[in-house]
Amino acid sequence: MTSVEIVCRKDKVNKKGLAPINYRLIKDRKVSYLASGTMIPLENWDFEKSRLKAKHPNSVRINNDLFTRLLELRGEVITSETATKSLTTKQLRSKLYGNKPTDFFVIAEEVLESYESDGKVGTHDKCKSIINKFRTYNKDQNIFFQDITVDYLTKYEKYLRVNLGNKTNTVHKDLKFIRRIFNEAIKRDIIEMHISPFYKFKIKLEKTSRTFLTDDELSLIENLEMKAGSLIKCHREMFVFACYAGGLRVSDVLKLKWGHLDGDYLLIDIKKTREQLRLKLPDVAVKIIKSFQKEDDLPNNYIFPVLENGLDEKDARLFDNAITCATSLINKNLKFITKRAKVEKTISFHISRHTWATKALRLKVPIEIVSKILGHANLRETMIYAKIVDTQMDNAMDLFN
Repeated sequence: MTSVEIVCRKDKVNKKGLAPINYRLIKDRKVSYLASGTMIPLENWDFEKSRLKAKHPNSVRINNDLFTRLLELRGEVITSETATKSLTTKQLRSKLYGNKPTDFFVIAEEVLESYESDGKVGTHDKCKSIINKFRTYNKDQNIFFQDITVDYLTKYEKYLRVNLGNKTNTVHKDLKFIRRIFNEAIKRDIIEMHISPFYKFKIKLEKTSRTFLTDDELSLIENLEMKAGSLIKCHREMFVFACYAGGLRVSDVLKLKWGHLDGDYLLIDIKKTREQLRLKLPDVAVKIIKSFQKEDDLPNNYIFPVLENGLDEKDARLFDNAITCATSLINKNLKFITKRAKVEKTISFHISRHTWATKALRLKVPIEIVSKILGHANLRETMIYAKIVDTQMDNAMDLFN
């Protein structure tokens, strides 16, 4: 029978004076160790009781985590030995932890690097902040995939909500990226599928309402008198353009060039999904574009004069910063515009996307077409807009009551 105990490794003290807490497996006098991911000063360990002393920060939580995992390991050992009694300690270690205990943060950093090398700077930065938050929770210590259990995630979720005050959808975003790292490790055969706690742990998501403009509200913004040639008017025209031109994202509108225009058609590569789109523009959108056209415009010049012509788009970091700065100013001006137009809604450029989608569905455009133009990965994303339109119709019929 294999014994499993918690031990503090005096023989593995690092340069900072920290010793690792391990799970020790002994069978037939052969010893093997499993890392817990916890490092502590030797003086904080009670060698007689095999637990952290009360003076160590968060000793109660860490002791609970250690003993919970100890019980899990003992159960897994019994199950494994019942099935195959001839297992060695090394084979048991491999069965419990996979071929090699792998640091979660090593794979996380590799995924982050892939985002940056692919030019997905915004995604890289958002996900890096998620990992930094996770590192802080782990006190900058290594943690193995096998240590991230359902119980561990439950405690981390509580930490995000209580200690950091994160809302449900922020927590959802954070945990979803942690799940992404697990899926990547499974795909690479680094860990077994059953190691992932996300088959049991459910990530909660709170439904949010999608703000959009009605036809009357959009008309108020369209017809608002503004100074010719001003930057704020340009921002208004970009927003209205997107409301009619398939709900293009602000990044895609900003990088539109005259070379993308073929008569009434736009031929563009969508920045987020990297899909090519050939979009026929309605008359309103064509009229807006032509209002910016000059005789000396070159194919490589931007249609909307916000970004500087000649900007190096191959420099992903530089280009993303330019997009981010421009978007921030656009959204600031849109709030001012809606206030002047007496539209009682707080909007950002992204509202143009919601506005186009709901308008398209009201005009009976098939949902599959709406989904394709929006660049959604599946119809479930587009169904949100269909439900909005259905609710509008229900409310209209309720008026007869």
